[in-house]
Amino acid sequence: MMRKRLLTEFGLGTSLRRQDYTEASVRGVKNALWHNSINLAELFDRPKSDMLIDVEIGVANPDAVDIAQIEAVFPYGQPNVHVVKGGLDIPRQDGGKPTVMANVAISVSFEMET
Repeated sequence: MMRKRLLTEFGLGTSLRRQDYTEASVRGVKNALWHNSINLAELFDRPKSDMLIDVEIGVANPDAVDIAQIEAVFPYGQPNVHVVKGGLDIPRQDGGKPTVMANVAISVSFEMET
């Protein structure tokens, strides 16, 4: 069997004042997921638990993201979360914590016969 990517979705999440990289990442994941109602599992007559979900998140401070909280967003499937340096921290003029932006890409695959 070969892993076949069927779908990639993109999202953006922010933490406006708390500099919370996990919350920005969760919002980015939800932004990508909640814009769609794609029935891939049903289309291929597979259980939703077979969905292989690769999540790539870019934030300025990858070590500050709680991966377990990201995984908890997914109602089914097998999420694999990878956080990398990216995104954007936007300084605030008032000297407060910067606004955090997280960029998210979610790819869904199945193991399929060639």
